[in-house]
Amino acid sequence: MSEIVIVSGHPRSGSRTTKLAAEVGSRFAAREGHGSPAVVDVAELGARVFRADDRRTRRALTTIQDASVLIVASPTLQGSYSGMLKVLFEQLPPNGLAGVVAIPVVTAGSQEQADITEAFLARLLRELGADVVDFGLTAIGPELSDLRAVADQYTAAIAA
Repeated sequence: MSEIVIVSGHPRSGSRTTKLAAEVGSRFAAREGHGSPAVVDVAELGARVFRADDRRTRRALTTIQDASVLIVASPTLQGSYSGMLKVLFEQLPPNGLAGVVAIPVVTAGSQEQADITEAFLARLLRELGADVVDFGLTAIGPELSDLRAVADQYTAAIAA
């Protein structure tokens, strides 16, 4: 069982969204005494994410379901979380995230966009049975220039 799993829904590998989720994941892992978080990156799955019978996609879904803490990150795209992320999560069975604590992480151009996307993402995760934290992490514009500070501030707030 993977203790902490990061899922990046950004369509491009190495994005600030992915890096922010990794910063948050490493802080939670250190705080809880776990090793490095496992990472599922939809950009690396690419078109495979559309094939439920694909070996890498199945492995990614198993990793997600085996998490105890799931950090799900997405940029705001067209007013919501990424479509690739939705395609991946639609392949999970009903209540496939039961018993998993989920943390939405959203990046956006404005706070309003970030808040809307975070609410949509939290709803998706709850629909799949996850226990979603009371407030996810949203980061906008200038905040994205210091991902470590954003991750520090968020993990300190969520621990309180």
